[in-house]
Amino acid sequence: MTGNITLSPEAEAAITALSGPGGHLLPAAELTRLLGAVKADWTRLARNWDDLALDTHMADGGTYRYRRYGQYDLDPGTGELTLLPHEPYRQESEVNPLNGGVDRLFEPLTAAFTGDPLLRTLLVALGRVFSAVDGTRHWNIKLHPYRITAGAEAGRPAPEGRHRDGVTFITSLLIDRHNVTGGESSVHSDDGTHLLTTTLSEPGDLLLGDDRRTLHSVTPVRPVDATEPAHRDVLVMAYTTR
Repeated sequence: MTGNITLSPEAEAAITALSGPGGHLLPAAELTRLLGAVKADWTRLARNWDDLALDTHMADGGTYRYRRYGQYDLDPGTGELTLLPHEPYRQESEVNPLNGGVDRLFEPLTAAFTGDPLLRTLLVALGRVFSAVDGTRHWNIKLHPYRITAGAEAGRPAPEGRHRDGVTFITSLLIDRHNVTGGESSVHSDDGTHLLTTTLSEPGDLLLGDDRRTLHSVTPVRPVDATEPAHRDVLVMAYTTR
């Protein structure tokens, strides 16, 4: 429970896992049920990934990542979700040794993306799950829609290797996989204990982690058919206590 809000069985299972080991896989069927979504909602949301911009801040010189960026404030009790003014994204070098230590200015989220009703439902629902874990009353949410392409150059969803993001809770939502192999996600505790490994494969598969107590990684993706376009689309949502 968060205030007077009753949480679904799917949400309760996530709360139990995050309160315990710190990592949880919410399969697409369960997330769809939790959100009251239908297939058309996922299809509509996925169209936004065709409108991302090349990430020109990759210190490894890679040209395989496309993205946008934006952030919200959320009151999970009332469901009030406020889009914040656009600004650069920054992680310090001790958190992100590859791309940290500089302000990175990405293209903002589009109106079609921020106006999507499924996105709003998703952000509020996850905020209530996380508040039920640690009692947080207000969240800052940073959104990172990514497309990782694969061709002659392998796509690296997590080029920094096993890492944390310096936030409170971190999530990775699969939007689409097209003509790729790889992309296996793993979650470990601080002491290196393996908690789970999964390959997000169905649109709506969601991996959740307590970023304060776990580290995560994703293996590279490569094309199944090298003559055809290949990509992996995800939405990373980072929740930080405001």
